[in-house]
Amino acid sequence: MAAPPELRILVLANQKGGVGKTTTAINLGTALSAIGERVLLVDIDPQGNASTGLGVDRKSRKISTYDVLMGEKSLSEVLQPSAVPGLSIAPSTLDLLGVELEIAARKDRATRLKSAFARFAQEEAGRPEGERFTYALIDCPPSLNLLTMNAMAAGHAVLVPLQCEFFALEGLSQLLATVDQVRAALNPGLAIHGVVLTMFDARNSLASQVVADVRGFMGDKVYDTVIPRNVRVTEAPSHGKPVLLYDLKCAGSQAYLRLASEVIRRERLYRAA
Repeated sequence: MAAPPELRILVLANQKGGVGKTTTAINLGTALSAIGERVLLVDIDPQGNASTGLGVDRKSRKISTYDVLMGEKSLSEVLQPSAVPGLSIAPSTLDLLGVELEIAARKDRATRLKSAFARFAQEEAGRPEGERFTYALIDCPPSLNLLTMNAMAAGHAVLVPLQCEFFALEGLSQLLATVDQVRAALNPGLAIHGVVLTMFDARNSLASQVVADVRGFMGDKVYDTVIPRNVRVTEAPSHGKPVLLYDLKCAGSQAYLRLASEVIRRERLYRAA
């Protein structure tokens, strides 16, 4: 009998805010769940927008990823189910704002999330195969800080949401340099899973030029799927729902389903290699 697939940890990172990172984390997680994966969304952004976008009320976040990073709780202890079957979330709180100062002097300051995932993997190994998580998506803060370093140290690959705007490539170069640093110092196996272009407006000639430039720079690392600028995607978080639950038929929902299929295809290639 073949061994069950390991939990694959994908890090959603971009030091620029407003690029659709959290929206992509929520909706990619939902889309992966919709095609049969069991997904864990780990929110380590102090703003907690991924938690809010999945309907987790702030009052119910008694324990969070802050407790995980401080070593006081395990990942499995802070997990909450979402309204999406097969998708659970480890929520964040504003306490994360103080984490860097609290762990800065510790030798393991950049690998605390990695240790938490190692413990989680041991717990998962004791569960029936059909109940195990197959993907973890880590939603990072919009900065290349110690929280993001923890995510990259723990992850198998980085998924980069990139807004179709003028300075997109400038920010991407900085992020890629950080990935190289983490690979050299903390996580030799860290890969770039792909770049997903977001907030694409076909009426804007600059957006099309950005798509061409990013594809020219990153080649086949850029996903074929482009996420369009879509009002339903923007509205969904205010209802505490992923857009796939809010309006399955809209262009944004269909794009995230295609992206999930692409992610799965790339995963199959990685495993075959």
